[in-house]
Amino acid sequence: MKHQNGKTVITKDGIKTNGHSSNGTKQSLPEDPKDFQENFEETPIYIAVLTYLCYGILVLVGHVRDFLRNAGLENEKACTEPRQSGFVPLFQSWESFYTRHVYRRIRDCFNRPICSVAGPTMDVLERTTQNHWWTAELTGGSHNVINLGSYNYLGFSDCKGPCAEAAEKSIQKYGTGTCASKQELGFLDIHQELDLLVAEYLGMEAAITMPMGFATNSMNMPSLVGKGSLILSDELNHASLVLGSRLSGATIKTFKHNDMADLEKKLKAAVVDGQPRRSRAWKKILIVVEGVYSMEGSVIRLPEVIQLKKKYKAYVYLDEAHSIGALGSTGRGVVEYFGLNPKDIDVMMGTFTKSFGAAGGYIAGTKQLINHLRLNSHASIYSPTMCPAVCQQILSSMSIIMGRDGTLEGKKRIEQLKWNTKYFRRELIKKGFIIYGNDNSPVVPLLVFFPTKLGAINRMCIEKGLGICVVGFPATPIIESRARMCLSAAHTKEHLDQAIAILSEVDNGIHFENRLFKSFNFCVLYPLTILHESKASGNGHTCNENTKVSSSHHEITFDETFEETPLMAAIMTYLSYGLMVVIGHIRDFLRSIGIEKEKTCTEPKLPVSTLNNTNKLRVYRWRILNFCILDI
Repeated sequence: MKHQNGKTVITKDGIKTNGHSSNGTKQSLPEDPKDFQENFEETPIYIAVLTYLCYGILVLVGHVRDFLRNAGLENEKACTEPRQSGFVPLFQSWESFYTRHVYRRIRDCFNRPICSVAGPTMDVLERTTQNHWWTAELTGGSHNVINLGSYNYLGFSDCKGPCAEAAEKSIQKYGTGTCASKQELGFLDIHQELDLLVAEYLGMEAAITMPMGFATNSMNMPSLVGKGSLILSDELNHASLVLGSRLSGATIKTFKHNDMADLEKKLKAAVVDGQPRRSRAWKKILIVVEGVYSMEGSVIRLPEVIQLKKKYKAYVYLDEAHSIGALGSTGRGVVEYFGLNPKDIDVMMGTFTKSFGAAGGYIAGTKQLINHLRLNSHASIYSPTMCPAVCQQILSSMSIIMGRDGTLEGKKRIEQLKWNTKYFRRELIKKGFIIYGNDNSPVVPLLVFFPTKLGAINRMCIEKGLGICVVGFPATPIIESRARMCLSAAHTKEHLDQAIAILSEVDNGIHFENRLFKSFNFCVLYPLTILHESKASGNGHTCNENTKVSSSHHEITFDETFEETPLMAAIMTYLSYGLMVVIGHIRDFLRSIGIEKEKTCTEPKLPVSTLNNTNKLRVYRWRILNFCILDI
C-alpha cells in the first residue's frame, strides 16, 4: 500500500500503514491504542530526473574545471592533494572532488557560527567571502532567528535556571574535569550518582555513561559482537552505528527501513543457512535499530522487532538518541511510547545531547552487560570521564523530568513538545508541504528534492528570521534533499506560526512545496499507467473515440491515433540533445586550442567579412550541419 498525497492509507482491515516506498509490503502493528501514522511520499519520477540532472551538471562542470586547472588555464587553485611520485593518492578522490565542486557552492549554509544560547531563538553571525566560499570572513553583523536547527527537545539548553545554577556549583566543587579515565582515578561520586539515576529512569538493572554520544555506539559495539556474529542493521541507521558495526568485525547485513517482513526474511535465512561457506550457526545475531530516525523522523516498529527477536532468539540493540525524553508520557522513549517492558531490550543506548541539554551518552542493560562494558569497552578504558558540570546538568534535568524537584515542570515540557509537534506538522501539511516521518516525531523533514534549492532556502530563511538545517546527498538519498527542523518545548505557538509564515513566504519565491508535482503525478503518470495496461491497437498508442463515416451503402469505422508527446519523454529528449551539444562544444573548444588530437573534416576558416549576406547564411548553415554530424 503506497502513500498518496501526504496522507496515511488505511487498509480494509483498518490497519494504518506508513506506505514508505522502500517497505514494499503491507505491515501492521500489534493491537495498540496509540495513533501510529507515518508519512513517506514517493519522489515524482520527473522530479527525480531533474534532480539527477542538477547533480550531473555540477559534476560535469567540476570535471571541466579540474581539467582546466591541470592544463594551467584555471587561475583559482583548490586544496588538492600534492602528487608524489611513487605514492598512491592519500585522499579519497571522489570525496575530495565532491567537496570542492558541490559542497563548496553552498558551504555558507553549513557550519554557521552562533553567538548566543541555542534556545528557542539564537543569534547567527554573518559571513562573507571574496573567493566563492573557499574561505569566509565575519562581517560583524548577526541575525536573530527562530531556532529550528537544534536538538533542544525539552528546552533544557539555557544559561539560567535551576540546571545552569546547579552546574555552576558543581564546577566550584569538582573543577572543570577529571583528566583521567574511569579506570585511572577519574571516577567521581557524581559519575556513580548519574549511572544509578539513568538506570532507575530507564527501568533497567544498570547503566554506564560516556562523555561522547557518537563514541557510545562506535566504541562499545566492538565489545559486544565480533567475528562469527551477525549484525542486522536498518539501512538508515546513524553513522555511529555503521562505524561501530564495521569496527566489530562481525558480518553486517542491512534490511529495508522499518520493514519487518524483510527483517524476518533475513533472520530466517540467518538461522537456517548459518555462516557463509561453513554453514556453522552464528555465534550471535544482533538487530540494530533506532527509536526515532534523525533524517526521516520515523519511529521504529518496536513491538514487531521484539516479537521477531524472541521468535528467532536474537538480541536487540536500540539507539534512543532522538526518542529519549521526546516520546512517551513521561519521556522514557519509544519503549514507553509503545507500552513495552524495557527488560525486553538487551542493549538500550541513548544520548544526553538532545533532551537533556548536555553531552555524552549511556548504555543500559543487565548488570552482567554493564560490568562487561566497564572492563572491556574502549570508551571506558581510554576515554576521560564526563566533566562534572555536564554530569550535574544531566542529573538536574533528569530529576525535573522525573518530578523529583517537587513540580510538574517536567510533565509540562513533555506535553508542550507533544502539542508543538502535532500542531507544526499539521499546519505544514495544510499548506501543501511534503513532510516525512511520524506524527509524534519532533524531527520534521521538509522535502526540497533539488540540491540547487538547499542553499536558496537556507539563505532566505536566515534573512527572514528562521534558522533551519538543510541536508543533501550523501547524508540523504540523492533525490530526497530536505530541510530538517527540530521542535522544542521552549517554542511558543507564536514562534511556530512565525516559522510557518516564513516558510510560506520563502515558498512563494522558489516553490519547494511541490503542489505541481502531485498534479503531474495525477495528470501525466496516471494516464501513462493506463496506457501501459491497456491493449492498444495499430501503432500501440491509445486510441481516441472511434469516428464513424456513413454512406448510403455501408458504415465504416475510421480509427486514427495521434497522441501528444508525454512531458517526461519530451524532457528526456531535450536533455539528451542538450548533453550532446554541450559535449560537442567542449570538444570543439579543445580542438581550437590544440588539445584535442583527433582531427576531423572541418570547414576551412574563411574571412566572413568578404562574403555577402547570402554566403554568410550558407556558411552558418554548413557549420551547424557539420557540428551535428561530427558531434551528435
